[in-house]
Amino acid sequence: MIRAVLFDVGGVLHTAEPDHKLKLSFSREVLETLKENGMDLQITPEQLYASIELHSKEYKKYAEQSKVELPVGKIVKDYLLRDFKLQEEKLEACAERICYLYDARRNRITMRPYLPETVEELHKIGIRQGIISNIISNTFVPEILKRYGIDRYMECVIMSSSTGIRKPNPKIFHIALRQLGLESKECAYVGDTISRDVIGAREAELGLMIQMHNPAIEHKDKAFLDSGYKPDMMINGFNELVPIIRRINGGGYQ
Repeated sequence: MIRAVLFDVGGVLHTAEPDHKLKLSFSREVLETLKENGMDLQITPEQLYASIELHSKEYKKYAEQSKVELPVGKIVKDYLLRDFKLQEEKLEACAERICYLYDARRNRITMRPYLPETVEELHKIGIRQGIISNIISNTFVPEILKRYGIDRYMECVIMSSSTGIRKPNPKIFHIALRQLGLESKECAYVGDTISRDVIGAREAELGLMIQMHNPAIEHKDKAFLDSGYKPDMMINGFNELVPIIRRINGGGYQ
């Protein structure tokens, strides 16, 4: 019996498409934030973004290999803005804002169709819900859940930014299970990657792993296609989710 469905955020609740104008707008906001905190870089948005993009790739490599999420201050100081040797105390004061901008402003984010309706229907049939997300900002996910009108349905919101643990480390899944008071076999997870979501859910021995099709990450998952880790099923959208849970549970939800 599946009693709870846990969701990834990026690639599942919404998709994200690269947008050059948004990248420059993001860079301008970062420059403004730094200036407001006494750090005027005197460089162009293009120059800033080139530096951030380079070092964000270095951080991503570190985080994926270690399965650790560093605190926002260290991410900004040691990676995103490393080239500029900024004063640590001043940077710490605005590090969360910069990480929020990085997660929220660089790409064009579009909510997946049928998301609110699906979450509400799952709630109506007695399925508990929550979030497990790899994210560097502490504030982006809570904000996006409110924006989508689904925050009240999420009993747990587990983020790598607050736990210091990144998927596919099964420990981040275990935190959610403890908060819900459920056994692993009673939980389903909906994610879009093999490398983080399928492997993580399998290692945590969740009862059901559903992979949401996301063309934007297929090239990143190629190396894991022969890893032996596979979802229980693939879906293209949220309109497919409730029928799956109904079928698996055989009509029983309590």
